[in-house]
Amino acid sequence: MTAEGHLLFSVASLVLAHQLEITPEIAQGDWLHMLPGVLLASLLPDIDHPSSTLGRLFRFISIPIARLCGHRGFTHSLLALLVGVTLFQTEIPSNWPIPTDFVHAMVIGYISHLIADMLTPAGIPLLWPLRIRFCIPILRGKERKKAERFIAVLVVVIAIILPQHINFSFARYFDSLQFNKIQFDKLPIDKLQNLYK
Repeated sequence: MTAEGHLLFSVASLVLAHQLEITPEIAQGDWLHMLPGVLLASLLPDIDHPSSTLGRLFRFISIPIARLCGHRGFTHSLLALLVGVTLFQTEIPSNWPIPTDFVHAMVIGYISHLIADMLTPAGIPLLWPLRIRFCIPILRGKERKKAERFIAVLVVVIAIILPQHINFSFARYFDSLQFNKIQFDKLPIDKLQNLYK
Protein backbone atom coordinates (compact mmCIF):
# COMPACT_ATOMS: atom_id res chain seq x y z
CA MET A 1 0.00 0.00 0.00
CA THR A 2 1.18 3.53 -0.67
CA ALA A 3 1.95 6.08 2.05
CA GLU A 4 -1.15 8.04 1.00
CA GLY A 5 -3.25 4.90 1.33
CA HIS A 6 -1.87 4.19 4.81
CA LEU A 7 -2.57 7.75 5.94
CA LEU A 8 -6.16 7.69 4.64
CA PHE A 9 -6.85 4.22 6.03
CA SER A 10 -5.44 5.17 9.44
CA VAL A 11 -7.71 8.20 9.76
CA ALA A 12 -10.68 6.10 8.67
CA SER A 13 -9.71 3.46 11.25
CA LEU A 14 -9.47 6.13 13.96
CA VAL A 15 -12.96 7.39 13.11
CA LEU A 16 -14.26 3.82 13.33
CA ALA A 17 -12.41 3.18 16.62
CA HIS A 18 -13.82 6.42 18.01
CA GLN A 19 -17.36 5.44 17.03
CA LEU A 20 -16.91 1.96 18.52
CA GLU A 21 -15.39 3.49 21.67
CA ILE A 22 -12.77 0.73 21.81
CA THR A 23 -11.02 2.47 24.72
CA PRO A 24 -12.15 5.39 26.88
CA GLU A 25 -9.09 7.33 25.69
CA ILE A 26 -10.12 6.97 22.05
CA ALA A 27 -13.81 7.62 22.79
CA GLN A 28 -13.14 10.83 24.71
CA GLY A 29 -9.80 11.78 23.16
CA ASP A 30 -8.81 15.12 21.72
CA TRP A 31 -8.68 14.96 17.92
CA LEU A 32 -5.68 17.33 17.96
CA HIS A 33 -3.79 14.63 19.89
CA MET A 34 -5.19 11.59 18.12
CA LEU A 35 -4.77 12.66 14.49
CA PRO A 36 -0.99 13.23 14.70
CA GLY A 37 -0.62 9.97 16.64
CA VAL A 38 -2.53 7.86 14.15
CA LEU A 39 -0.84 9.50 11.14
CA LEU A 40 2.66 9.02 12.54
CA ALA A 41 2.10 5.40 13.53
CA SER A 42 0.41 4.53 10.24
CA LEU A 43 3.81 4.97 8.56
CA LEU A 44 5.90 3.51 11.38
CA PRO A 45 5.91 -0.20 10.35
CA ASP A 46 7.61 0.78 7.08
CA ILE A 47 10.64 2.07 8.98
CA ASP A 48 12.12 -1.26 7.85
CA HIS A 49 12.23 0.01 4.25
CA PRO A 50 14.91 2.68 3.57
CA SER A 51 12.90 4.04 0.61
CA SER A 52 9.72 4.60 2.63
CA THR A 53 8.65 8.02 3.88
CA LEU A 54 9.98 7.47 7.41
CA GLY A 55 12.87 5.35 6.12
CA ARG A 56 14.18 8.31 4.12
CA LEU A 57 13.88 10.62 7.13
CA PHE A 58 15.48 8.19 9.59
CA ARG A 59 17.96 6.24 7.47
CA PHE A 60 20.18 5.61 10.51
CA ILE A 61 17.33 3.52 11.97
CA SER A 62 15.84 2.17 8.76
CA ILE A 63 18.97 0.67 7.20
CA PRO A 64 19.93 -1.50 10.23
CA ILE A 65 16.34 -2.74 10.63
CA ALA A 66 16.13 -3.52 6.91
CA ARG A 67 19.40 -5.47 7.03
CA LEU A 68 18.43 -7.33 10.18
CA CYS A 69 14.77 -8.17 9.42
CA GLY A 70 14.06 -7.13 5.83
CA HIS A 71 11.01 -5.24 4.60
CA ARG A 72 7.75 -6.49 6.07
CA GLY A 73 9.62 -8.46 8.69
CA PHE A 74 9.46 -7.91 12.45
CA THR A 75 7.70 -4.54 12.18
CA HIS A 76 4.79 -6.23 10.39
CA SER A 77 4.41 -9.13 12.84
CA LEU A 78 2.31 -10.14 15.82
CA LEU A 79 5.35 -9.51 18.03
CA ALA A 80 5.30 -5.85 17.07
CA LEU A 81 1.53 -5.81 17.47
CA LEU A 82 1.89 -7.30 20.95
CA VAL A 83 4.03 -4.33 21.92
CA GLY A 84 1.24 -2.05 20.70
CA VAL A 85 -1.48 -3.90 22.56
CA THR A 86 0.64 -3.74 25.70
CA LEU A 87 0.58 0.03 25.32
CA PHE A 88 -3.23 -0.14 25.61
CA GLN A 89 -2.75 -1.62 29.07
CA THR A 90 -0.09 0.86 30.14
CA GLU A 91 -1.00 3.53 32.63
CA ILE A 92 0.90 6.62 31.55
CA PRO A 93 1.59 9.02 34.41
CA SER A 94 -0.41 12.23 34.19
CA ASN A 95 2.77 14.32 34.38
CA TRP A 96 4.21 12.81 31.18
CA PRO A 97 4.21 15.20 28.24
CA ILE A 98 2.71 12.56 25.92
CA PRO A 99 -1.10 12.39 26.20
CA THR A 100 -2.68 8.95 26.62
CA ASP A 101 -5.06 9.50 23.71
CA PHE A 102 -2.02 10.15 21.48
CA VAL A 103 -0.50 6.79 22.49
CA HIS A 104 -3.78 4.93 21.93
CA ALA A 105 -4.17 6.59 18.53
CA MET A 106 -0.65 5.44 17.64
CA VAL A 107 -1.68 1.85 18.35
CA ILE A 108 -4.71 2.29 16.07
CA GLY A 109 -2.43 3.70 13.36
CA TYR A 110 0.00 0.80 13.68
CA ILE A 111 -2.77 -1.81 13.54
CA SER A 112 -4.35 -0.04 10.55
CA HIS A 113 -1.02 -0.28 8.72
CA LEU A 114 -0.84 -4.03 9.30
CA ILE A 115 -4.44 -4.55 8.17
CA ALA A 116 -3.89 -2.39 5.09
CA ASP A 117 -0.76 -4.34 4.10
CA MET A 118 -2.72 -7.58 4.51
CA LEU A 119 -4.99 -6.32 1.72
CA THR A 120 -2.09 -6.46 -0.77
CA PRO A 121 -0.96 -9.62 -2.62
CA ALA A 122 2.40 -9.56 -0.77
CA GLY A 123 0.67 -9.85 2.63
CA ILE A 124 2.50 -9.68 5.96
CA PRO A 125 4.43 -12.22 8.08
CA LEU A 126 2.25 -12.19 11.20
CA LEU A 127 4.18 -15.15 12.61
CA TRP A 128 7.61 -13.68 11.96
CA PRO A 129 10.33 -15.07 11.98
CA LEU A 130 8.37 -17.79 10.16
CA ARG A 131 8.04 -16.87 6.50
CA ILE A 132 4.32 -17.60 6.28
CA ARG A 133 2.49 -14.56 4.87
CA PHE A 134 -1.12 -13.68 5.55
CA CYS A 135 -3.08 -11.76 2.96
CA ILE A 136 -6.53 -10.88 1.69
CA PRO A 137 -5.42 -9.64 -1.75
CA ILE A 138 -8.07 -7.03 -2.51
CA LEU A 139 -5.64 -4.30 -3.60
CA ARG A 140 -3.96 -5.27 -6.85
CA GLY A 141 -3.43 -3.97 -10.34
CA LYS A 142 -3.33 -0.52 -11.90
CA GLU A 143 -6.36 0.85 -10.07
CA ARG A 144 -4.79 0.22 -6.67
CA LYS A 145 -4.72 3.87 -5.54
CA LYS A 146 -8.41 4.28 -6.31
CA ALA A 147 -9.16 1.07 -4.41
CA GLU A 148 -7.15 2.32 -1.40
CA ARG A 149 -9.17 5.55 -1.35
CA PHE A 150 -12.44 3.65 -1.79
CA ILE A 151 -11.69 1.36 1.17
CA ALA A 152 -10.82 4.35 3.38
CA VAL A 153 -14.06 6.11 2.45
CA LEU A 154 -16.01 2.88 2.99
CA VAL A 155 -14.60 2.52 6.53
CA VAL A 156 -15.58 6.13 7.34
CA VAL A 157 -19.08 5.61 5.96
CA ILE A 158 -19.47 2.44 8.03
CA ALA A 159 -18.29 4.35 11.12
CA ILE A 160 -20.80 7.14 10.48
CA ILE A 161 -23.81 4.87 9.98
CA LEU A 162 -23.05 2.66 13.00
CA PRO A 163 -25.67 2.94 15.71
CA GLN A 164 -24.50 4.94 18.71
CA HIS A 165 -25.49 2.28 21.27
CA ILE A 166 -22.90 -0.30 20.16
CA ASN A 167 -20.36 -0.91 22.93
CA PHE A 168 -17.20 -2.48 21.56
CA SER A 169 -14.80 -1.53 24.32
CA PHE A 170 -11.53 -3.47 24.43
CA ALA A 171 -10.97 -2.18 27.96
CA ARG A 172 -13.74 -4.46 29.22
CA TYR A 173 -12.07 -7.52 27.64
CA PHE A 174 -8.58 -6.62 28.87
CA ASP A 175 -9.86 -6.04 32.40
CA SER A 176 -11.41 -9.51 32.43
CA LEU A 177 -8.03 -11.08 31.54
CA GLN A 178 -6.62 -10.11 34.95
CA PHE A 179 -3.50 -8.41 33.55
CA ASN A 180 -1.76 -6.08 35.91
CA LYS A 181 -1.39 -2.71 34.29
CA ILE A 182 2.16 -1.53 33.80
CA GLN A 183 2.76 1.66 35.72
CA PHE A 184 5.73 3.57 34.34
CA ASP A 185 5.89 5.93 37.29
CA LYS A 186 6.49 2.96 39.65
CA LEU A 187 9.21 1.24 37.63
CA PRO A 188 12.49 0.91 39.56
CA ILE A 189 14.41 3.13 37.14
CA ASP A 190 17.20 3.80 39.63
CA LYS A 191 17.87 0.04 39.94
CA LEU A 192 17.94 -0.33 36.14
CA GLN A 193 20.34 2.60 35.82
CA ASN A 194 22.69 1.02 38.37
CA LEU A 195 22.96 -2.08 36.16
CA TYR A 196 24.54 -0.02 33.37
CA LYS A 197 27.11 1.83 35.51
